[in-house]
Amino acid sequence: MTRVNAGLDRVLSVLAAVATVLMMLHVVAHALLRYFLNSPLYGTNEIVAYWYLPAIALLGIPAAHLQKEHITVTLVTERMGRIYKNILGLFVGALCILVSVGFAYFGFEEATDKMAMGATAGVTDIVTWPIYFLVPVTFVLLALLHVFDMVVIVRTGDPDRDPTTGEPVEDELLESRPV
Repeated sequence: MTRVNAGLDRVLSVLAAVATVLMMLHVVAHALLRYFLNSPLYGTNEIVAYWYLPAIALLGIPAAHLQKEHITVTLVTERMGRIYKNILGLFVGALCILVSVGFAYFGFEEATDKMAMGATAGVTDIVTWPIYFLVPVTFVLLALLHVFDMVVIVRTGDPDRDPTTGEPVEDELLESRPV
């Protein structure tokens, strides 16, 4: 993992962790206040459903890509030669870019519609439209990560090499796996 990828992964992981901890504290405070003082926090369910959970889920998508934690099936690719594996990697990368750009485009349209109408959380007056802009941001970032992966394949011929130096990427996960 390059330094830029490692830094981006750290930022995304910290943001997701902060959202998770805030959600936990919010729900616990809500439960304690409701139980002991019979005065729950207003809109907790809506804030959790419309703010915390989408943030955690959406931030996890590019973080999983950076950590190479998405589910992969290597039944066919492990038998391929390096050239065919790279061609397939470029094809899949291009397809992922198209899908990510599509999600970003339609997500942006939805976010602007929600902003124009001043969307709120159901029957409450809790504003929810800003979180909709996280969808296009996430998928533009994911598309850029796929572009970067394709550049690595073209430049080095190996997706597990650093694009600037051409050296094998040092990855503690790869080193800890049994051979």
